[in-house]
Amino acid sequence: MIDLLKELCLLNGVSGDEEAVCHGILDRVRAIPQRQDGEITLLDKGNPLGNLIVFKKGKKSTGNKVMLCAHMDEVGVIVTRITDEGFLKFDFVGGVDRRVAIGKPLRIGHTKVPGVIGLKAIHLTTKEERKKAPKTESLYIDIGAKDKESAEKLVEPGDYGAFVCQPEKFGDGLFKAKAIDDRVGCAVMLKLLEEDLPLDVTFSFTAQEEVGTRGAFGAAFSVTPEIALVLETTTAADLPGVEGHRRVCAPGKGPVISYMDGATIYDRELFETLRRLSEENGIPWQTKEYIAGGNDARTIQRAKAGVRVAALSAAVRYLHAPASVGSVADFENMLQLTRLFLHEMARRL
Repeated sequence: MIDLLKELCLLNGVSGDEEAVCHGILDRVRAIPQRQDGEITLLDKGNPLGNLIVFKKGKKSTGNKVMLCAHMDEVGVIVTRITDEGFLKFDFVGGVDRRVAIGKPLRIGHTKVPGVIGLKAIHLTTKEERKKAPKTESLYIDIGAKDKESAEKLVEPGDYGAFVCQPEKFGDGLFKAKAIDDRVGCAVMLKLLEEDLPLDVTFSFTAQEEVGTRGAFGAAFSVTPEIALVLETTTAADLPGVEGHRRVCAPGKGPVISYMDGATIYDRELFETLRRLSEENGIPWQTKEYIAGGNDARTIQRAKAGVRVAALSAAVRYLHAPASVGSVADFENMLQLTRLFLHEMARRL
């Protein structure tokens, strides 16, 4: 699981530019040995929004009733113009915390031009400026170009930039990388695609979640499932100085089973099913103690006549930052609980 997650996190796939991630996942899918009773069918690849949708037959034929969903994209930047001095002005793609972006390395465009996010030197700032997070327009990307002409040979407006972070295990069972949100969900789905399934399952690897759950909208209308389980990450705030009730959730305490967030009220029966399966099988679990955020479930839930949705997430520190941190045990338990959920659905449907 972790080796696969490392591989996926190394791929760059800022929202709207998920092609490398899509191809990486597709290569993995095509390498899975196929049998007639577990046939894998590619339903959609690179549709106008960039989704990848895969169907796998299970022991019980149920068609497209059950869908698993995880998004391929990550937060990053997009180049807006090049200055006369050869620096890149940019905007963020997705909700990046500007406070932690300064000095962070990037790779720009498909040629992966190295760059670093810069800001006016601190000794040139005013006292008031030092009290506030810098505005995006005050930041720039330094690619080492001597002037605009040199920079234009390497990049152009519209090029995407992804953060750089070497994935690795560290500390007491933790894992750090960029794009854990939501390559961990993609990794869980790829591991399940390698297994014999108890029922037919549609796997939707969606695009552009970070900019408004756009890919999931098309996926839900294309698949039209009855039940969808969204595999995600969610914000952990178990940090010094944060009051207990505002810590939301914590890595190492098990997958997060959501009953509500800032965009979705989840199907109560599915929530109770996930909770029961966790407790019956000795899998630690937690809920979010703070109602906020959202994911692809908000769009899937509203497709056509409506879809019953549930969400299973890994608690991750520093979400939407150049490096995030999660628990290896949580990732493995997320896979196990999803597997149990599919077996439960096979008994019911």
